[in-house]
Amino acid sequence: MDENTTFQVLVNDEEQYSLWPADKEVPAGGRPDGTTGTRQECMDHVDEVWTDMRPRSLRERMAAQ
Repeated sequence: MDENTTFQVLVNDEEQYSLWPADKEVPAGGRPDGTTGTRQECMDHVDEVWTDMRPRSLRERMAAQ
């Protein structure tokens, strides 16, 4: 991938984030969060919104205890 590749931010059911080329079909298990841009712009967005790295299911179990 070159520096001109446009990426999108994906999130899965466990609220884990990843980057994916915007021109590629979204893989099973992922859904776009609406953010597209350069790799760095997408990484900056992920750094801002993904503040708890634990999977959603673990956070929910820990909160219930």
